[in-house]
Amino acid sequence: MPIREFVIDGRAINDSGPAYVVAEIGHNHGGDLKRALDLIRTAAHCGASAVKFQKRANATLYTVARLAAPYENENSYGPTYGAHRAALEFDDPAQWRELAACATAAGVAWFSTAFDETSADFLAALDVPVFKIHSGGLTDRALLAYVATLGKPVIISTGGGSYSDIARAVETLGDCPHAILHCTAAYPLQPIEANLNVIPELRRRYPDTVIGWSSHSPGIALSLVAYTLGARIIEHHFTGNRAWKGTDHAFSLEPKGLQTLTEDLEKTRLALGDGVKRTYASELGPLAKMHRIQTPEGLRITG
Repeated sequence: MPIREFVIDGRAINDSGPAYVVAEIGHNHGGDLKRALDLIRTAAHCGASAVKFQKRANATLYTVARLAAPYENENSYGPTYGAHRAALEFDDPAQWRELAACATAAGVAWFSTAFDETSADFLAALDVPVFKIHSGGLTDRALLAYVATLGKPVIISTGGGSYSDIARAVETLGDCPHAILHCTAAYPLQPIEANLNVIPELRRRYPDTVIGWSSHSPGIALSLVAYTLGARIIEHHFTGNRAWKGTDHAFSLEPKGLQTLTEDLEKTRLALGDGVKRTYASELGPLAKMHRIQTPEGLRITG
C-alpha cells in the first residue's frame, strides 16, 4: 500500500495520524492586527493545527477599473473595491512576522494563500512553511509553476475544477510536494453541492497524495464525513463572532464550533478503528447477561 504523507512545518500528515485542522482566518481579522493575533491564540486553544491567512498584491492583481469600482455595502471597508481590499491587507512584513511569532508561541503552524507571484515572493521571504493555492488558482499554470520553484510544499484547492484541471495542476507542480483539497467554491456551501464522494475518487487517482477537504459550511457534519471518506487535511473558515462585519463570517466556525470540530474529528479517527473484528473486554459483562446456556431446565440466561 502507498504511504501518503505530507509535511507542514515538521508535522507529518498521513492516513494513520490525527486530522490536520486548518483554521482559515483569511481576512476575518478586518485589517486589525490585534484581532488577527487574538484569532491565532483562540484557534490554537481550540485545537487547530494551523492558521491560514490570505495575501494579495492588489495593485498588480486587479485591473485599474476593478480597483476604482464603487464598493458600498454593509461589508465594505472602503468606498471603492481597491480601498476595501487595501483596508484588509497586511502589507508590512513586520506585521506578518508578528503573526508568525504569535503562531509559534501558541503552538500552531501558520501559512497563507498566495494569490499571485508577488505575494508568493513576499511570503517566501518570511519563510512560510507551505503555500496554499485557492480554487481560482487551480487553472493558473503560471502561478503554480512559479510557486513550485520556491522550495516549499503546496496545498491546492479544487473548487469549480474538473479532474482534468486537477491533473494539469499536479503535472505543473511536478516534483513539488503537494496535497489536494476537495472543495466546492460556494459561499456558503449547501450540502447538496458538497459531493464528498469526490474524496475517495481523488484518493484512488492519486494514491501517493494526501487528500483533504476545504469546507465553506457553517457546521461541522460535512467535515466529519469527509474525514471518514479519507480527507486528512480539514480546512474551515474561522471567526470570533459570526456577527462581525465581512462576507466570510456567516459561514465560519466560531470558537466553540472549532473546538467541537477538532474533538469530534479525533473521536471519528478512533471510532473508525482498524477493520479487524474482535471482542473487547468491555463487552464481556454485557454478553454474559445476554448469552443463553444449557441448564437442567433448558436454555437459560444465568448472568
